[in-house]
Amino acid sequence: MTGYRALTIRQKQIVWAWAFLAVPVIFYVVIRFYPTGTAILISFQDWNLLGSRSWSGLENYRKLVADPVFWKVFKNTFLYLLIGTPVSLVLAFVIAYHLDKLRFAHGFLRMLYFLPFMTSAVAMAWVWRWFYQGVPIGLFNNMLASMGIAQVEFLNSTTNALPAVLAPAVWAGLGFQIIIFMAGLRAIPTSYYEAAKIDGVGWWTVLTQITIPLLRPTIVFIVVFSSIGFLRIFDHVFNMTTNNPGGPLNATKPLVLMIYETAFTNYDMGYAAAQTVVLFVILLIVSLIQLRLLRSN
Repeated sequence: MTGYRALTIRQKQIVWAWAFLAVPVIFYVVIRFYPTGTAILISFQDWNLLGSRSWSGLENYRKLVADPVFWKVFKNTFLYLLIGTPVSLVLAFVIAYHLDKLRFAHGFLRMLYFLPFMTSAVAMAWVWRWFYQGVPIGLFNNMLASMGIAQVEFLNSTTNALPAVLAPAVWAGLGFQIIIFMAGLRAIPTSYYEAAKIDGVGWWTVLTQITIPLLRPTIVFIVVFSSIGFLRIFDHVFNMTTNNPGGPLNATKPLVLMIYETAFTNYDMGYAAAQTVVLFVILLIVSLIQLRLLRSN
């Protein structure tokens, strides 16, 4: 205590700052760093969750490289990313751009768009699963039948299943992206638009030369946030394909679902940990790209 009293006010502030930071730092280490390190360790071991662990070296990673299902799942995961991210980005921007200019029922419409983001992913997936059912249950096929169009196998087709699962995932995250875009649009100084109006600049030039460039930090955040979400997609796939997890011929199975099945269906924890490490590396690369984009001018 005597040593504390001898400290300067600045030094005491530093001590109290670290004292308050210690609890969240320790908590973060326990729930983040320790599980991550344990998963990396288990990826080099053979473990069925109940028995003792045995060292297997790189065997799990060799098995991963030679597994055709893994490469199919790897491709699916990036399809979710490469299709879902740009589609959701464009839709969210278009809606936010026009909604920002709307004054009638603005708050109500904004709430309607944000509502799916607050809805349970499980409940939403089962509702969309009902939409995709055949006649006379499914909404979409009933609409097609009323127009004389043949039924579509949305969830039981190797070509239609992935877009059918991706659609509700995009729709669910749209509200959050719209709100972020609108916040970015509101943050742009009106002086830029007033100067463009005085100069007689067209709306397309204003959009491409003023609005979009000034929205760049917002766009970077949404792209990275949605990219991580699509790389970790699980709830929609799992609940919409419960009869056949991952869809026909693993057409919709993402990497997270494969990890879940490997760990808690096949009880091959070492192999599941190796898959988790691969997912961790992918997410790390995306995060590093984010930092790079944020640092660039």
